[in-house]
Amino acid sequence: MEKISSSNSQKIVPYLWFNGNLEEAVRFYTSTFKNSSIISMNIFPENFSTAVFELEGLQFMALDGGPHYEFSPAISLYVHCDTQEEIDELWNAFISGGGEELQCGWLTDKFGVTWQIIPTILGKLMTNPDQEKTGRVVQAMLKMKKMIISDLLNASN
Repeated sequence: MEKISSSNSQKIVPYLWFNGNLEEAVRFYTSTFKNSSIISMNIFPENFSTAVFELEGLQFMALDGGPHYEFSPAISLYVHCDTQEEIDELWNAFISGGGEELQCGWLTDKFGVTWQIIPTILGKLMTNPDQEKTGRVVQAMLKMKKMIISDLLNASN
């Protein structure tokens, strides 16, 4: 069997289904993340458009396929953030214009896509061999919507 190669080396590509707002969503996402680009966008009449775009090195495909399907928090996009400033910027961008804050660093943007805006340090704090410290971090996290790095660090002390 002949192997057909793709110009994208990414074997698995998230494919997002939008309802009449694909162009707006793709432009929003690529303007929100610094290392991003629109690779292609084909806008057709009757809510059937397609796009390929990249966010921070991860390629996405998207379809404007109409009202047949909706996003759910059952699948989310997890974003590692190194600083509180990065968390704040992304959080505010995603909440503006109709996004919804959820618990523990989760939110749903105005297009219905669920994101986790998570500090990179959380992984280290959650795997501390001192279970008492880890428990305090978990308790602090459960009280948060947007993650606050200083509060997580204080809980681990």
